[in-house]
Amino acid sequence: MFGSVQDGGHDSSGVSVPVLIPWLFEWRYGGRSVSLCGSFTRWSERIPMSLAEGRDDVFQVVWNLTSGHHEYKFFVDGVWQHDENQPFASRNYGSVNTIFIAREPDMINSTSSSPTPGRSNMDVDYDIITPTVSMSHGAIPMISSVDLEVSRHRIANFLSTHTAYELLPDSGKIIALDINLPVKQAFHILHERGLSVAPLWDFCKSQFVGVLSASDFILILKELGNHGSHLTEEQLETHTIAAWKEGKLHLTRTMDGNGGSFPRRQLIHAGPYDCMKDVALKILQNKVATVPIIHSSQDGSFPQLLHLASLSGILKCIYRFFRHSLSSLPILQQPICSIPLGTWVPKIGESKPFAMLRPNASLSAALTLLVQAGVSSIPIVDDNGSLLDMYSRSDITALAKDKAYAQIRLDEMSIHQALKLGQDANSPYDFNGQRFQMCLRSDTLNEVMKRLTNPGVRRLVIVEAGSNRVEGIISLTDVFNFLLG
Repeated sequence: MFGSVQDGGHDSSGVSVPVLIPWLFEWRYGGRSVSLCGSFTRWSERIPMSLAEGRDDVFQVVWNLTSGHHEYKFFVDGVWQHDENQPFASRNYGSVNTIFIAREPDMINSTSSSPTPGRSNMDVDYDIITPTVSMSHGAIPMISSVDLEVSRHRIANFLSTHTAYELLPDSGKIIALDINLPVKQAFHILHERGLSVAPLWDFCKSQFVGVLSASDFILILKELGNHGSHLTEEQLETHTIAAWKEGKLHLTRTMDGNGGSFPRRQLIHAGPYDCMKDVALKILQNKVATVPIIHSSQDGSFPQLLHLASLSGILKCIYRFFRHSLSSLPILQQPICSIPLGTWVPKIGESKPFAMLRPNASLSAALTLLVQAGVSSIPIVDDNGSLLDMYSRSDITALAKDKAYAQIRLDEMSIHQALKLGQDANSPYDFNGQRFQMCLRSDTLNEVMKRLTNPGVRRLVIVEAGSNRVEGIISLTDVFNFLLG
């Protein structure tokens, strides 16, 4: 019935499986039965739309699109209609709404080639998602500015009057790695211990000098796969952590406007008597996942590594302190869709969407997206956009098992195969066999915070009730950026 539009979903890198962009379509003008049809379904399938929560005149549906130009119309009570308040064009077969999604390289702000000036070269796993906040849909009252400020003040006061010492567990141990350890052996240790990050100890300097993380393994694997790489599989057997860090610094160093290079910074760390607010701000401002808590003598000698502080541990302390007086924090009773929190599927006309991948996408495509977009995980969805799994930076350590990294090609292994490879990986966390946690847009901030305090949970995927279609993501970073204002 309608003409087709060329789908430009495949990127220019040669990856055969395109990145999928979840897009929220809305019909805001009432009706009894509304469906969506467009070039992305070859005009052959009508996608049913459902009423938005709390509304009887707004119909919505989330659908995955590839990059390029798309056309669409709404089928309302048996009549084809277009939304005159959205971009539209006239065709021989009538008016249609239009949408253009930029190619994937245009949507991703590269962080791998242009690191933030002054950031430590000992980067840990990111938990940052490019903020694309979509406010609530439906008639849900917004929180008052007074309640928001009262809640933020009480949380900030708690964090300012409690120290990092309270984050230390009653018992446990921390794995630290010598910088002269071969990289291959180091990643075997991370895999065997179920860790994604470990502090680095320099015996000559008698101090902790950085961390080794899953992000390092990703960069190493991509370097091994690059044509003309100076790092070979044989060298990986003897290549030390110190040598890799020097190579990484050279690989990612950027030049300032005067032609000079940014100086190397010291390890980002905190002391046991630093307040929790300062620890949280160090994590947020330096875009790292953990901050080592180190106790040193007055002259700086004999440093003792006490703990790896994370936003999860700090959030657990907040929740434990206020759980019997939730009324003192009014924002906790707000549904998450009513507050500026997290990254949501964009509505028509909004920019900077976040991407998802299908299980048959290559591991190379996933790693590229993780590095270039600076995110810590990617939703893996089926053809209907329903959540199947998540692929995270920490999953890459599974390739250290039995030297799997030396036997595969990143562009030939699918995400599904990579996740199956990691099923036997040693992990201290098990969510009833599920590797990810979900929530609904109607869940309160209190419910979200409670789930984020569980060990190993760093983000929640917001899904549509019933279909499990991805609607957004809320990370620990998002929660703390909101709580601390």
